[in-house]
Amino acid sequence: MTPPHRDTRAPLPPVAPEVFAAAAESLTTRLRRRLDPAVESLATTPVDVAEDGTYGIRCGADARVTLAPGPSGTITSPDQARCTCLLSPRCLHRAAVLGASPIADASPPREPAPKPDPPAAPDPPPEQTPPAAAAPSAGPGPSAAAAPSAGPASFAAPDPSAVPVPPAGDARSSEGVSSVGPVPSAGLASSSHAAPSAGPGTSPERAPSVAAVPPAGHARSAGGVSSAGPGPSAESVSSYDAGLPAEPGPSAAGAASPAGAVASAVRSVPIAGSVPPADPGRPSAAQVRAADGLWTAASAVLAAGAVAAGAVPQAELVRAAHTARLAGLHRAEGAALGVVRHLRETRDPQGAHRAHRADELVAALRELLLVSHRLKAADPDPGLIGGVPRNHHPDGPLRLYGVCREPVVGPGDSGGVVTHLVDDTGRWYSLCDVGPGGPARARRAGTAHVALRSFLSDHERLSRGGLIVTGAVVAPDGRLLPERGVRATFAAGRPWVGAVPATAAPDRLGSGYAPPLTGCDVRIVAADGDEVLVRVRTADVPGPTVRLAPAYRHPALAHTANLRRLGACPGLEVRVLGRVDPGRVTTLRPVAVGPVPGAARTLRLPEAWRDRADLGYDLLADAHFPAGAPCPPPARITAADVPPADARPVDSPLRRVRDLVELAATGGRRAAAEPARDGDRAAHVAALRRGGFATGADLFAALGAVAARRPRDAFGRPAGDDRDQYAAQWLATAVYLTGTEAALARGLWHR
Repeated sequence: MTPPHRDTRAPLPPVAPEVFAAAAESLTTRLRRRLDPAVESLATTPVDVAEDGTYGIRCGADARVTLAPGPSGTITSPDQARCTCLLSPRCLHRAAVLGASPIADASPPREPAPKPDPPAAPDPPPEQTPPAAAAPSAGPGPSAAAAPSAGPASFAAPDPSAVPVPPAGDARSSEGVSSVGPVPSAGLASSSHAAPSAGPGTSPERAPSVAAVPPAGHARSAGGVSSAGPGPSAESVSSYDAGLPAEPGPSAAGAASPAGAVASAVRSVPIAGSVPPADPGRPSAAQVRAADGLWTAASAVLAAGAVAAGAVPQAELVRAAHTARLAGLHRAEGAALGVVRHLRETRDPQGAHRAHRADELVAALRELLLVSHRLKAADPDPGLIGGVPRNHHPDGPLRLYGVCREPVVGPGDSGGVVTHLVDDTGRWYSLCDVGPGGPARARRAGTAHVALRSFLSDHERLSRGGLIVTGAVVAPDGRLLPERGVRATFAAGRPWVGAVPATAAPDRLGSGYAPPLTGCDVRIVAADGDEVLVRVRTADVPGPTVRLAPAYRHPALAHTANLRRLGACPGLEVRVLGRVDPGRVTTLRPVAVGPVPGAARTLRLPEAWRDRADLGYDLLADAHFPAGAPCPPPARITAADVPPADARPVDSPLRRVRDLVELAATGGRRAAAEPARDGDRAAHVAALRRGGFATGADLFAALGAVAARRPRDAFGRPAGDDRDQYAAQWLATAVYLTGTEAALARGLWHR
């Protein structure tokens, strides 16, 4: 027998959520306190991979953990994880290895093969026909065996093949590439998307909506950026408070109540109690209890913050997600597992090159808290239940056209490439190749062969050509899967002008479609360090000034070098395709660039590139620029190269609100309370009000006040826990921030 080979970078097999949760719960209190250091110590521990597919991890002199995944490659049973120590299976080694393994997805169920029809039984002779069969009942009603119950229909989960409900305002590819699509404006959202709502005894129909907060209007600044607007006045803020329940949540004894506008905003988000379902169509009692458990676990994670949410809080959240799955809450289960993955990515010390982790964590927490809050209030919206995610099988072959390649640098030292494609109807798909290796693998994967069955081509050729896929299997997020029976043939592409419109349409989320990238035509203004200031081209009026920032700053990738060359050519007109920075609405992180049709000063790309340059892989040279402008890259950025302040884009004042929301999600409640203690809180609130975001100012002050409040009894000891109140206030602020920023982004990029 060949001995197992040792691999220090071999990934551990995924583990079912209930297996990890049970292992963490079986530990004693003393071992639970040592679980986080044990998980961190396994980051550099080599893994022995045997020929039979088992994994061995040495956790000490006399402790070795063996993982034996099943045929699916996932640890689905506690018996598949064994340890040689005397305390097994309730040992620290086994729980630490399971905690260091990735959380398994709820895999789409496979459709069973059609069964052949059973042979028909021969008709019995007339003399052997039973009397009951020979003389059927002539009554008017159907028989009990044939007639279904006519009683009131109870609430049922949607069909498993139903399209899974996507999270509000967030779309992520499974490879870690974040893309934030436009979210319905907070002022236009219906009450069915309510966030923190009623207290005990309030009916769901009258439950107010945090999403009903009207977004602050925005006016054009001198630079053309929509930064501020008239905003809600005191009357509109009072109407917003009136739209929320008037009964304040139960406060702990000795809690100091804030005064003024802060008190109004704090009281406007009470603790929501669960309402037992009284009418058909509402969640069942088991589903309400499961949602309440998810809310409790998510509130504990939010209060601790990502930096302190170790293996034990994650195990509690995973256990709540498993309970939600048993209750049929598929959307809530997916949101909870997404939060656990983001917590691990945020705490991963090897993910330094990955951007926007705080934004993704905020989006995941917002989705989980919003869905669980509405479910525990017995909201009858069937979209909250969701459906089991299933792979999509298009009818007929798919004719796809390559758009661009995008390098991916994910957590856990993973790297790869994503090739974006579109069909004739404008729907987007992606073909991914991600694995261990970090930025170096992301660089090599740009010219690697495509992992799609017998398809013989590479990502570079595919991104500039086309593809015909027969028997395609598409994941819910638009990824083409190399399943059995898939046949792919290389086909001719089409010019970038035909594949990418000048202004991309708003995101269309659904089963089998990937979120599109944002594209526009811009004119280079000046370089600003590693970033480039550009002005968006419009037909009639001067466009706003925006910023192009590198998607990745790692030297192994070409984003920074290409943007430096573009910034050295003022007046150059290019077409860019990328993603809007979720933290700065005036910043676009480009993925690819190309020439503008009909422009005099634009890029001159080789014919083999098909009018596109992938900024992460293709290096722009002097030959790619107009003849009269060689545009050499500046050797060093000096003060003269920095444009004046009036030429720079103006970031929205909502950046202050986003900073506080992200700080609360990553640093916890104590970190969110710091702005309430220093003297800058009044300055931030005043800046928000000057920008016209009066509601945002009230929510900013209220979140800081609730975070800083510590209820204590007469002896100064902590009395009670208002964790639910803090989570509800954070959720209200996050929902308002998402809706308002989405409205600003639509006004700036989707003209």
